Amino acid sequence: MSLYADDDSHLNADMLAVWGMFNSRKNYDGTTGGSTWREGFIKYGLSGDQGLAGNGTLYGSLNWVSSATWGDGDAAGNTDGSERTTKIEDAFLGWRSADLFPVLGKDGVDVSAGRQTIRLGSGFLINDDGPNLGNGVADGALDRGGAYYLAARHAFDRTAMLRLGGSDGLHGSLLWLKSDNRAQAETELAAGTLDYTHALGTLGLTWVHGIDVADQWASDFQKAREGMDVYSVRGEGSAGIDNASFAFEYAWQDKTDGPEQAWYLQAGYTFADLPWAPSVTYRYTRYSAGWDSLFSGLSSGYGTWFQGEVAANYAGPFNSNTGIHHVGVKATPLENLTVGALYFDFDTVRTRDSLNLDARGWTCTWNGRSTST
Repeated sequence: MSLYADDDSHLNADMLAVWGMFNSRKNYDGTTGGSTWREGFIKYGLSGDQGLAGNGTLYGSLNWVSSATWGDGDAAGNTDGSERTTKIEDAFLGWRSADLFPVLGKDGVDVSAGRQTIRLGSGFLINDDGPNLGNGVADGALDRGGAYYLAARHAFDRTAMLRLGGSDGLHGSLLWLKSDNRAQAETELAAGTLDYTHALGTLGLTWVHGIDVADQWASDFQKAREGMDVYSVRGEGSAGIDNASFAFEYAWQDKTDGPEQAWYLQAGYTFADLPWAPSVTYRYTRYSAGWDSLFSGLSSGYGTWFQGEVAANYAGPFNSNTGIHHVGVKATPLENLTVGALYFDFDTVRTRDSLNLDARGWTCTWNGRSTST
């Protein structure tokens, strides 16, 4: 909601409220029976921008999130229903260059710092600072406020980011961030991207370097993030075909105990001339046995990158040691209504000395709500 606006200044009051009811006939933490629980959060605060008389634009945001879980807690035991938390979520300032540097395009320099959400590319490597655990694990030591499924909190605690170049042609970014999420071992890292955007699509490179983790909270697996380098090549666009979409990313991690790889290929098509404009998408994703999913998260709708409601949220394989075939269909019968179905087929990559988590799952969506089998 706009509180004030003129040619150079804007001040907004922001609020988002989300609530959900959940039931699972089975628990996935080794306990018998099922779980029934509720989650909710409210995000509220201020955002705005101020023109600087031809010297760019100052912008920023300050908001809080109040979250809670009621009932049994989620089906994986990450929450127990006792979570009630209010904390600052976003608190950052930034500056955009407007037309000060024409060679770099509109807003060709963008500098920001503070507590904010950062996404690189499609979010395959870095999307946000999840997960949102509660009091159900580690005697509550990893509690981030609960609302595990709704994912109430996304912002990294401390960040500094520089973006160069506009939205077309050559552009890139450099960043530093530090998580305050104990479930992520309070990981600190640096990263950079280099992209080229054309009418046909975008090709990009990503580099991520692990700087530090908090040994108090880090598992042996997470301790390998210190000094780890991650590289990826990625692309997305229409390739000049009307109503088509294509995307890919190939990433590899240089870790002390050996290299790991993850990649995906995706193609989609929208039948724009048919009633309801139905679309179909196919994607294959493969994660090697020791792949670290870092800060991957829900980026562009169901299935990216939480693939399968049960598999991604409760039972595993949690984007490691698996190959996944995915088919998605959706249609839009009304402007504010989308219906669809998602299919996932999981194939365990390495079955020796590990659980075989082969599985299949369907997810149906209606107006932003989902049910799964």
